[in-house]
Amino acid sequence: MDRLDRFFGLRARGSTVAAEVRGGVTTFVAMAYIVLLNPIILAGAVDVTGARLSIPQLTTATALAAAISTLLMAVVGNAPFGLAAGLGLNAVVAYQAAPHMTWPQAMGLVVLEGLAIVVLALSGVRRMIMNAIPLALKHAISVGIGLFIALIGLVDAGFVARGTGTPVQLGSTGHLSGWPVTVFCFGLLLMIVLYARRVPGAILISIVATTVLAIVVNTAFAVDPAQWGVVAPRVPASVVAAPDFGLLGQFDLFGGFGTAGALTATVVLFTLVLSGFFDAMGTIIGVSDEAGLVDEQGRVPRLGAILTVDGVSAAIGGTASASANTVFVESAAGVGEGARTGLASLVTGALLGLTLLFTPVTTVVPAAAAAPALVLVGALMMTQARNVPWTDLDLAIPAFLTIALMPFTYSITTGLGAGLIAYVAIKLGRGRPGDAHPLLYVVAAMFVAFFSVGLFDG
Repeated sequence: MDRLDRFFGLRARGSTVAAEVRGGVTTFVAMAYIVLLNPIILAGAVDVTGARLSIPQLTTATALAAAISTLLMAVVGNAPFGLAAGLGLNAVVAYQAAPHMTWPQAMGLVVLEGLAIVVLALSGVRRMIMNAIPLALKHAISVGIGLFIALIGLVDAGFVARGTGTPVQLGSTGHLSGWPVTVFCFGLLLMIVLYARRVPGAILISIVATTVLAIVVNTAFAVDPAQWGVVAPRVPASVVAAPDFGLLGQFDLFGGFGTAGALTATVVLFTLVLSGFFDAMGTIIGVSDEAGLVDEQGRVPRLGAILTVDGVSAAIGGTASASANTVFVESAAGVGEGARTGLASLVTGALLGLTLLFTPVTTVVPAAAAAPALVLVGALMMTQARNVPWTDLDLAIPAFLTIALMPFTYSITTGLGAGLIAYVAIKLGRGRPGDAHPLLYVVAAMFVAFFSVGLFDG
């Protein structure tokens, strides 16, 4: 125990081994869906030759890349972050890159993205940008991520769905229906009550209990598997499955520039770098803030190491053909359960590694059981809104845009970009350009370019 304390600084961060293990397991449970979802997204697309990737091979690649990346974050970054193939980034690879090049060439661009982010991290540029963001906007990032992950949870559970006359609505038909939503409501209320009563392990207990209920309900009432989403709760037919490493090392660094053309490949690479750069940055700030790891200036400890690991992990995802790995916002679920150090990530990474052999077990926890954790943690992250000076319009308006657009656009990057552009525009409009750090003007210009891609097409 003393060795763990010395290496991870448990007492210095006010944590314990038990809290870290609980938090690590909770983060794993909250993000384990990616081992199933990422293969479905990537296998749903074809490359320029019409080739599809194998789901069993993608499952192995996703789990392996996530495990290695998360373990690196534990040992090098000493932060309670789980890493895996980023949602949104995998969509760029599948539907923006693959139609113009082969799969190995698309994954080569992912490796280049990771290397570019590593260079930005090692040069200190990425840390300088993070430290240049006003503290109020950092708090807004935390709040926006809270709303974002809460919405993810509500949508995954089927509590909120795309409407017919409105963008979103209650349930798939305008009202709540079906056993999965009922199970979700039970799990959410159970989790809220246990957390309010300060029961240790409240989130994890609720996920396990709700999963058991889901299995019972699914068995007793033969629920349509489609209603559960990606994972239908059932006792797996087998526990162990042999991993298939056929996709490892299948990447071509520069072939995409020849096949798709320099302009198309550059646009894809730019999109990957910008999305990966700022999506992870927002998540790191928000989750660290929620964990109480930031100092009075909003700076995150060991930030350079964390950012470097994030870049290396993106490249690892490309070399494994799993798409770009990034820090997962679901890490907030583990933080809500007490995770404060890399020990939690060590637990999460080890469990991700185990999924290589026990992939059938990952099919047990449905979204209805895991989603309540995202909703509860989202509510907890909303408390950071009290730190935004709402009477100061120079900060309040950019903060609002940051908070609102993250869930509304399903993108951390979009919310962050809109907030920074608004902040810089306000400072320029008021004739006070010196109030904003010079780097923010560069970043704002990059986001303007990012948002302009495709703006005038058609």
